[in-house]
This record gives sequence, C-alpha cells and structure tokens, in this order.
Amino acid sequence: MSEPTIAGRASRSTGADLAALRSLDARPTPPRTSADAADDYLKTIYSHTEWQPDPITPNQLATRLGLAPSSVTEMVKKLYGAGLVDHRPYSPITLTAAGKQRALAMLRRHRLIETWLVRVHGYGWDEVHDEAEVLEHALSDRLLDAIDVQLGRPNRDPHGDIIPAADGTLRRPDAVRLDQAPFGFAGRVVRISDRDPDVLRVLDQLGITLDEPIGVAELPTGSAGVAIVRRVGTVVVVAPAVAGSVWLQPHPEI
Repeated sequence: MSEPTIAGRASRSTGADLAALRSLDARPTPPRTSADAADDYLKTIYSHTEWQPDPITPNQLATRLGLAPSSVTEMVKKLYGAGLVDHRPYSPITLTAAGKQRALAMLRRHRLIETWLVRVHGYGWDEVHDEAEVLEHALSDRLLDAIDVQLGRPNRDPHGDIIPAADGTLRRPDAVRLDQAPFGFAGRVVRISDRDPDVLRVLDQLGITLDEPIGVAELPTGSAGVAIVRRVGTVVVVAPAVAGSVWLQPHPEI
C-alpha cells in the first residue's frame, strides 16, 4: 500500500464519521494522570534530539511543555528516581534506556494516530497534534495495532516524523534543515515540524509537502529568509520560521 502525500489527503471518511469524531471536542477531556504527564515529558525529551544532537535543558523543556520551571524540576526528579532520565543540577536531561523505550512507545502511538486522523478522517496536518495528545492515552494496544494494519503499517506520520516499529526500532533519513542548507543544495522534503500550525498552513498554500523536490537558490538582495526553487521552476522566498521547519534529504538529481 503506497503512502499518499499530505496534500492529496485522498482517503476521507464520510461526513457523519468526521462529525462524530470531531464531536469528541465538545466532551470533557478525561483527567490526566501522573503517568500521562510522565509520558509527555519523555516524548518531549526524546523529540528534542531526534533531528539534532544537543540534549534538552530544563528551561527548554519547561518552554516546550508550557510549564513553570519549578514544576519541571519536580517532575524531572521523579523521572530520575524512576530510572527514566539522567540529570544533574544545571545540566541537560537525557533518557535512560528504559526512558527511551517508553518514549518511543508513546511516539509510536502519537504518530500512528496522527496518520489515521489525516488519512481516514480527513483532518488537516495542522489539526491533528492536539487530538493525538488526547487519544494516545486512551486507545488500547489492540486498537492501535488494528489502526497500524489498516494504514498498511506506515513508517512515517503526515509530517515525516518516523513511526517507531512495535519493537521500538526506527530508521531516520539523513537530512539537513532548509535554513542551514547552502546555496545550490538540492533535496527532497522528508520532514516538516508540526510545532507551529501556522507554518504548516503556509507550506500547504505553497504546495510544499513530503517528497517535494526543492533546490536552494540565491536570495534576492534585500530579502530575508531562504530562496527555494520549486518543481515547476519558480523561485519562492520563504520566511526564516518556515525554512527552519523543513528538512531535506540530499538528492543531487533534483
């Protein structure tokens, strides 16, 4: 089963199915447990180093989670006590082997759910993150496996993030961020960060999706951002925030 690009969104549910799913928004959100919170921390710590090597600091973790530094300090102490993270005062936070295994299991859930919402229920790729944050804690392993089979066991989510296999293994492509690519670089889009829905909407309007071939062109004088050459031969200048959200796998023939 081939994996459709995001722009196509070829697989859609009926209007009734989509309305029923989105009606969940009107229901009270189930209370979050301490285990849910721990999983969110572990996912965030792992995700921070997924596409770059520097470990996350407590302040960065607090910013990413939208929490007070004091709250993060207390939770990190608990995770350390549970053997899930390594941390020393005033130092970055890293995952232990057990913490990484748990983080990958949660990322598998989150990314499979995002893929399911886009392919089956007609969600846009800028709409799925918050839904997946809720559903990832509610779905049983049996239902998650059924979703995986239904989708043809995809290896990436709608944004290009790798979906770990059931045993926690994954293979991430070598890639460079668009705002760090040199003039003349050519590649195809393999990942788009989902941290900012507005960026996703801009890229949607430009028709830039996964597997899109892109070349880095010379930036016009006085412009800010990154100039890219599209498949149709046109040059578009994208803002720094947009360029910093796109990863390219080198492909010299593009």
